[in-house]
Amino acid sequence: MQLHVFVFIFSGKFYFAMFNNAAKLAIEAGAAGIIVSNHGARQLDYVPAAIMALEEVVKAAQGKVPVFLDGGVRRGTDVFKALALGASGVFIGRPVVFALAVDGEAGVRKVLQMLHDELELTMALSGCRSLKEITRNHVVADWDHPQVLPRL
Repeated sequence: MQLHVFVFIFSGKFYFAMFNNAAKLAIEAGAAGIIVSNHGARQLDYVPAAIMALEEVVKAAQGKVPVFLDGGVRRGTDVFKALALGASGVFIGRPVVFALAVDGEAGVRKVLQMLHDELELTMALSGCRSLKEITRNHVVADWDHPQVLPRL
């Protein structure tokens, strides 16, 4: 995947990255961690989803720093997919903000419990008893297999 490099400094410690070049630069600059994000894709149309860049950034980080996914996490299955693709963790934005708006602290507690329960169920259905058992073998991504177009 040949794409542009985006590196953003956040509090001098974490770097936001979408592509492996940015991850390598962030590590060289002394980043404590990397957050893979497309910043909500509000500024540019057709920006790829952050999860599409996650695996590439994780590989570039080579285990030197934790890599987190920011964006698109709406269900426990999304957390599972991110962990399977190598994320150290995820950031949750909109579900928490929406829950806060609807029911305050109780809403936030409920949405976090729902994500927890969905992740636990997904893990159980996938045969994973712990987070460490979640591996790349548990997910199939669009980019894993070339799509064969039907003959016309």
